Amino acid sequence: MEENTTYSWSPQGSKPKKPKKTINFQLKGRHVLLAVLAVVLVMAAMTCWYTVDDKQQAVVTTFGKVTDITGAGVHFKLPFGIQQVQKVDVNVYQKIELGYTTTGNSYLVNEDESTMITGDYNIVNVDFFVEYRISNPERYLYASSDAELILRNLIQSQIRNVVGSSSVDSVLTDGKENIQAQVKDLVTEILMEYDIGLTLVDVRIQDAEPPTQEVIEAFKAVETAKQNAEAVVNQAKAYENAQIPAAQAQADKLIQNAEYLRQKRINEAKEQVAMFTAMYEQYALNPEITKSRMYYEAISEILPGVKLFINTSGSDDVQMLLPLESLVDNAG
Repeated sequence: MEENTTYSWSPQGSKPKKPKKTINFQLKGRHVLLAVLAVVLVMAAMTCWYTVDDKQQAVVTTFGKVTDITGAGVHFKLPFGIQQVQKVDVNVYQKIELGYTTTGNSYLVNEDESTMITGDYNIVNVDFFVEYRISNPERYLYASSDAELILRNLIQSQIRNVVGSSSVDSVLTDGKENIQAQVKDLVTEILMEYDIGLTLVDVRIQDAEPPTQEVIEAFKAVETAKQNAEAVVNQAKAYENAQIPAAQAQADKLIQNAEYLRQKRINEAKEQVAMFTAMYEQYALNPEITKSRMYYEAISEILPGVKLFINTSGSDDVQMLLPLESLVDNAG
């Protein structure tokens, strides 16, 4: 396109003026429009996709309303703010420290959180370590203004509730596992009711001690005594386990011996019954002979070593001479 040029003539002896060029606004407007379109296209290309890593989930909102929840990978969305994306760490265990704060290698005590009163009106300092994770990213973002603060206050409340109903001995010594389990159950139940998108993973007592050094030493002594008692009980159980087999073996031996004696007595009784039965049968066949034999046997048992002379003549007229030993010897 040719540009329109105007010329002006100056009077004689003066220099001629340069011609003035006119600007084509239509062409400039097209260039600006093309530049704006290019910028818009670049912005659209930059805002129409997003990536989510394997530890996250993304909540997609369209004009402020939740329309999708996406997992790991590359995803597309409407550009220019029509759809907004908020990424939430769902596969990450997060922590809450109650009664203390760790920053690097430093350890700061927070007595406002750790100091508690037990059910028997003793004061203890108890530190808790809590693990939780985000289970529902939509509820986590929109069901409350600050889900972590709600969880922290809820855990503190239930900890004081459980510790306040426990004895100081159980808090400091052998009741820690029971306290942890009670706190976890109570907090989990209330979290299900609140439904703020958080799940409690674990509650552990990090440290528990009395507020003064004197009481600390006393409880250390109690703990040492309990450990010694457990050691003695274990030794007694070991001795018991060693003695029980020997005693059982001795008992088995006595039982076997008694069984042997019982069977022996039974056999002897059976033998005597058999002998008596046999004797009775013979007696029944010839009572007089059996009676005489029994008489002679009884005399031999009653008068051992006595010489017995039996009159077999069958006559009562036989005269017996005393002493008979000399006659018997002479006859021999």
